[in-house]
Amino acid sequence: MADTISKWSPGSSYGPVLSQTDLYLLNTDLEINPVLTNSNPGFQLLFNLNTGQTSGFNADARDRDLPFSAKEEPATLPRVSEIIIITEYTPWCTVVKNPNGVAMGDICSAIWKDYTENMVTDKEFESLAPRVQDQVRRHAAASANNGMFSYFSPAQLPTRFRRVDWLRDKVFFEKLARRDPYAKARLGFSAPNIFVMLLNS
Repeated sequence: MADTISKWSPGSSYGPVLSQTDLYLLNTDLEINPVLTNSNPGFQLLFNLNTGQTSGFNADARDRDLPFSAKEEPATLPRVSEIIIITEYTPWCTVVKNPNGVAMGDICSAIWKDYTENMVTDKEFESLAPRVQDQVRRHAAASANNGMFSYFSPAQLPTRFRRVDWLRDKVFFEKLARRDPYAKARLGFSAPNIFVMLLNS
């Protein structure tokens, strides 16, 4: 366990940060930080895309949340200057950049900002089935009402929506994974730094 922790400790004692070009030329496989793959037995990341709140959970300490003290740890080894995150739940890509190497805190911050600061376009909203549109409206209204679901008349429902509203109840980060076939189907290409984000309710 100590080896795993020291391997991911923040600091400058790593090799150079790989650029996008370096990744393509070297065809380097990236190892994703175990916290982001939900495979660290001592810390499960609790990240709410709606609020941006991050903390952790440990089955041996169920009575309290743990602080997300590993924010400065590298997201991947080797470190990279850019990571692209896609998900099966939305049509968007979140691009995370840090010239000193993308850290786990960079990923949480970029995803939260992308999903709460950017609005769904009219064309994107119209692509949803009517039933899903109604669910998005009601989740957006509940979010504006501090998460409290109650009856909303059509006149009370919002007409503009943040990207996080599109997710409805799936606002909790589960993990990142590399899925080249999905990346190719979605983007037309795959790369070592393109990851798929899984979410849960």
